[in-house]
Amino acid sequence: MAKPRLLGDRIALVTGASRGIGAALCIALAEHGAHVIAVARSMDGLAELHAAVSARRSTLTPVQLDLANTDAIAQLATTIEERYHQLDILVGNAGVPGPNVAVEHATMSDWTEVLAINLTANWQLIRCMHPLLKQSDAGRAVFISSSAVRQARAHRGLYAASKAGLESLVRAYAAANVDTPLRINLFNPGPIRTQMRATVAPGEDPLSLDTPQQCAEKLVELCLPSFQDNGKLYDYPARGYMEFSNPSVPA
Repeated sequence: MAKPRLLGDRIALVTGASRGIGAALCIALAEHGAHVIAVARSMDGLAELHAAVSARRSTLTPVQLDLANTDAIAQLATTIEERYHQLDILVGNAGVPGPNVAVEHATMSDWTEVLAINLTANWQLIRCMHPLLKQSDAGRAVFISSSAVRQARAHRGLYAASKAGLESLVRAYAAANVDTPLRINLFNPGPIRTQMRATVAPGEDPLSLDTPQQCAEKLVELCLPSFQDNGKLYDYPARGYMEFSNPSVPA
């Protein structure tokens, strides 16, 4: 059954698009009518995604790009501005798990890679894509966080730190745009049946987890022009919003 074209004529950018939640979200956005700019390091994965979207009579532009290259992100923003003049949806989905080691045993290379993809790249996306999102009548930005922020497991410290930084960055971005048409939020997918999840939890039964497609359908809701929440974190496992505790004395 064809999905309602809730995102007709809207331009969406999704990072980490070649597999897992990113690929499922690209397909879901395209099925709802958006033209999707799909960013990933793997051209093979992007080719498969392009074929899947085309088979559904939807449109997608694959972009092979390493998000550690901040200059390439800036160039992508220039290309989008020249071709489309605006951006309606930005989803910062790309992430790397980092090593399963205690923080005192991680290397500088480990730290640099995790922070470059999970935090710095998203900051650069915000910087470069914000002027384009402002051109939309209902710009929507969603960034993927993780339960690791609150669990802070002994051997997942680098990943947890990068996602904690991302949460603070995105909440500040949302607060700065509360009086604009932009709506900027966080999304915690929790354990989902993906290759990345299998890497960090190899003993887990994948069939006990929701699929990327199930998760993507909820993510689409945060991208709709009708969605009005701002500065929130949607917790997919709990099917609700997470409450942030504010300090009694503002910093």
